[in-house]
Parts: sequence; C-alpha cells; structure tokens
Amino acid sequence: MRLAVILSMLPVLAAAPPPDPKSFIPRLEKNLRENIVRFWYPRSLDRENGGYHMHFGPNGERKNGTKAIVVQARMLWLFSRLAREGYQPKEMLEAAELGYRFLRDQMWDKEHGGFFWEVDATGKEKLKQGKHMYGQAFGLYAVSEYAMASRRSDVLEFANQIFRLFEEKAHDSQYGGYIEFFSRDWKTPPPGEQTYMGGGEPSMKLMNTHLHLMEAMTTYYRASKLPLARERLLELMTIESNSVVRKDIAACTDKYDRDWKPRLEDPYARVSYGHDIENIWLLVEAAEVAGVPVHPWMDLHKAVFAYSRKYGYDEEKGGFYDSGPFLKPADRRAKVWWVQSEALVSALTMYKLTRDASYWEVFEKTLDFVDKYQTDWKVGEWHATVTPDGRGTGDKGHNWKAGYHNGRAMLECLAILKSL
Repeated sequence: MRLAVILSMLPVLAAAPPPDPKSFIPRLEKNLRENIVRFWYPRSLDRENGGYHMHFGPNGERKNGTKAIVVQARMLWLFSRLAREGYQPKEMLEAAELGYRFLRDQMWDKEHGGFFWEVDATGKEKLKQGKHMYGQAFGLYAVSEYAMASRRSDVLEFANQIFRLFEEKAHDSQYGGYIEFFSRDWKTPPPGEQTYMGGGEPSMKLMNTHLHLMEAMTTYYRASKLPLARERLLELMTIESNSVVRKDIAACTDKYDRDWKPRLEDPYARVSYGHDIENIWLLVEAAEVAGVPVHPWMDLHKAVFAYSRKYGYDEEKGGFYDSGPFLKPADRRAKVWWVQSEALVSALTMYKLTRDASYWEVFEKTLDFVDKYQTDWKVGEWHATVTPDGRGTGDKGHNWKAGYHNGRAMLECLAILKSL
C-alpha cells in the first residue's frame, strides 16, 4: 500500500516547480567570464596577421594551423555578441574588428565574391577556394552581428553584399533553399570533387547547412529589416520544420537530393541529437524575429525533443550523446561540447514556452554535467569530448571548434533566465 501511494505521487513530484531560475545566473556567468572568455581573450587574437589563432591543444598550448572561414566567423560573432551584451564592450569590439578586417580583406574573394573556405595563417595563400554555403552562412551571421554591435553602416553594407550574392549565385528558386557547393567562380564543381562537409555528394543539400543558413538569416534580418531577407527566413523555417523532419519518428536527418528527397541509405539513416535540439531553439528564435507566432510549431518541438531525450539523453548523469540509429538508443555515446551547449539552450527555451518542469530537469542536469565534466576549469574552455567513462579529451580549438557554441549557450541561457 505504501509503495502504491509513493508511485501515485511520482507524477506530482516530477512536475514540481524548479528552484528560482535566477539563482542559476551566477553559475552561467562564471562559466562565460572565467572559463570561455578568459580562454579566448586575448590569446586568440592574431595581431600580426589579423584574424584569430584557433589551434590549441588539450592544455591550451598553441599549435600551428590554417584559418578557416567557419571558426574565424564564429569568433567574430562571439566577440561582437559579447560587446552587444555589454561584456567588456571596448575590448570585445576591438577583438571583433580584428576578425572583421581579416574576413573582409583576406577571406573574401575580391574577384568572384564569397568567402574562401580556408587560407594559410597569414591569409595570403588561399588553400581551399571553393564556395560552400555552410561557410558563407557563418560569414553572413558574423558580419550581421558585428554590424549591430558596431552600428557601422559600412559593415551592414558588407552584409547586404553577402546576401545579394546568396540571391544571385546560390538560392534555389525551383526547389527552395540553397545549392550548397561551388567552385571558386560559383560554377558547378567538376565530377569527383569532394565537398568540404565530411562526405556526401557535392550536389546534396544538408539539414546542417540550412540550419545555419536559417541562423544567419535570422541575424541578418534582425540587422537589416530587409523584406526579402524575411521571405528567405520564412522559407528556411519551412525547410527546417518540415523538409528535414522524418514525420514517422519525429527526428531529423541530414542528407537530401536537390528536390529535398531524403537520402536514407547507410550511413545517412542516423539522428544527430545535437542538431535536432539546436533546430528547436533556432526555429523559436527565427519565429520571434520574423514576427510570427511560435505556437503552431510547438507539437513538432515537443515531439523532436522527446525523441532525442528518449534515445540520446543520459538520464543518470545528464547530457546528450552524439548520435544513434532510428528508434534505437545512441550507439555513439561520447558527449561532445557543442551538443551539450545546444541542449542547454533548447531545454531552457522549451521550459520558457511551456513551463513544463521536465524541460527544466534536463537543463539543470545537463548543466551539472557540463560543470563537472565538460568544462575544463584548470586550463579553460570546454573539453571537446567527454568519453563514456567521464574523461575529457581533445583539442581546445581547431578549425571546427571555437568559443561559439558554448559562449552562445551561456549568453542565450542568461537572457532566458533573466526574462523568467
């Protein structure tokens, strides 16, 4: 009888309200200021060549390496956003200007337009000259954020120039979204040329690329208020809330033909929990910026979050695993820094919208995991990966890892907590 009474209470206990949300602000501020920002500023600033040093080993030691548009733009975005939020604005704007000049003067193709994918450390040698919309998206995202932080009309005009190039060279008016991969001169790459996005055919469209195009268009529309940018933003929202979602399982997949026919053959029949939960909060932000109600998407958001929690979440320790096959538990069970970053924002966004305490539980438990395992409090920054036995591994910075995912997570979560 006593057991029955206890069991009958469990739903009530699960729905109990969380502690004062604002009590979590100091934890996030500490991670942002004392761990993330302190690691990247000023050590990432390349005052000799411009742009940012991005290659750092597990102990924070600097390593030689090239400069790629993805992380150069991500750091420009981070310093710009920090300035706009009032974190050491003078210093952060100066750091952002260093990155902006490098993007404009060294990574921008003055002959054909668009950003080179990769250059050498000085910026003078253009190593990978093809144009991939994943990299272009981060260029637009960063320049748009810097336009808002600096309030400079010339920076906004550069963002306008990037957007016009998107329209002229890459927008797919027939099938929607963007054709992704081009040669330097924006022509179709020759047969057999490999895309820069880790496998797949150059003709494919990716959920991942269009997710970050939506992210970039959200920020660009916020900066420009251009009606056509809003139109493209709504189009990208449709893609990210419909085309990339496998309706029978309420999860997303990454690879598509040009007409958005899903490619589900091996190895593409997988769910990346980090991308799915990132998609949720970026769709919410896009709806808010576009000025449309978010509630028509709520059933989708709840279902996608529930799938990732069921198959990809560590209920014991907190945190989300890397990925897994359809309708089966995760089989890649490392915990990657960017996945935990997006999980924090997504869970807190869903709590804000629903006041369902189960989302707060995911937020709090994931934050506990991040503080205990993912954050390197000794060296600074977050471990790239935490192994299933709890060991933090990997370089602190490289051409895919910057202070963007985790820095943004802290900023977004702080904004939500302060609004609750």
